[in-house]
Amino acid sequence: MESPERARLEAFFRQITTRFPAGEHVTTLIITHLLSERPAFLRAMAATSTVGAVLPKPRSVDQPTLEKVRRAFTIHDLNRELFADSTWALEYLEDTAGGRNVILIDIGGYFAPCLDTLVEKFSGRVLGVVEDTENGHQRYAALDRLPCPVVSVARSPLKDCEDHLVGRSIVFSTDALVRARGDILTSRNACVIGFGKVGRAIAQTLRAQDLRVTVHDTDPVKRVQAHSQGFRTSASTAEALREAELVLCATGNLALRQGDFSALRNGAYLASVTSSEDELELGSLHGLYKRTPVSEHLTRYEITGHYFYVLADGGAVNFVHGAAVGSYIHLVQAEILAATAALSHGRFQSGLHEMAAPDRQAIARIWFDYFDR
Repeated sequence: MESPERARLEAFFRQITTRFPAGEHVTTLIITHLLSERPAFLRAMAATSTVGAVLPKPRSVDQPTLEKVRRAFTIHDLNRELFADSTWALEYLEDTAGGRNVILIDIGGYFAPCLDTLVEKFSGRVLGVVEDTENGHQRYAALDRLPCPVVSVARSPLKDCEDHLVGRSIVFSTDALVRARGDILTSRNACVIGFGKVGRAIAQTLRAQDLRVTVHDTDPVKRVQAHSQGFRTSASTAEALREAELVLCATGNLALRQGDFSALRNGAYLASVTSSEDELELGSLHGLYKRTPVSEHLTRYEITGHYFYVLADGGAVNFVHGAAVGSYIHLVQAEILAATAALSHGRFQSGLHEMAAPDRQAIARIWFDYFDR
């Protein structure tokens, strides 16, 4: 990032934290993608809270950025299994922020399995959670009872811009990795599993690049929406996969399980929009399929009579190229900052919440002041 761009971004975040000041002193634990633009957001978080730890999402870490962030913040490893163990999660929170007021910044519902225990038994106080993704939103919504406020920005109108561009970046990276082995996608049959905001953008981008696109979503309403936009639709995963030479998974909620992989066409390319642990049950294939690296970001899975290719080890394929969506990502980051401030003021009761429309409008106006060129 060039110096003028860095200065503009820092000024934008200063204006956001001024517009949405934090209340009582809080400590944040921040799960995040650690990409090149992320340090500015972390510095803004540090201006409104004590950052107890940064937990980078696996497979979305830019190494130079990691080294830079490590010099300023405490970095801890992250995996979903650790926070699925409530006893370990509580010990971790006590060791990291014992006795303090804590806000958990989440990407993917990592804290959902242990939230009851953390709220009930932590020596400090969990003021709430801010969740960034649709996957995480669903994980918190599925809990019988939320013991504290959870503010989700996953369905914010401010995220629509990012989701649209993420869809385009997914197709760009998929195309680039396929071309790197001397192949092309043009005129292929493609399948998009999941027709949310990102899945819709992927399907539209694939069609614009002359692929024949079939959409599958477990929600019949989403399938109707896809049908109305001229996409072929399928009511079952197996049917959707049968003729697909490219499969892009955008559900955030295990699109393909062990029994689904056998339905993949020989030679099909398989890519994911989010973490492999959230989208593809690839671990279930270990010992069944032989895995052979074809290139740095392409792996061949093979058993007798069947083979397919997995891009980026099943992780978010666009992170291979930095997952760039321009300055629109800062709209969502600003809403996360605003939500953190709201939780610090005790603005929400226990339950699932979104930020109010006037707050989002204020963020959009500030964004225009700095990024409308």
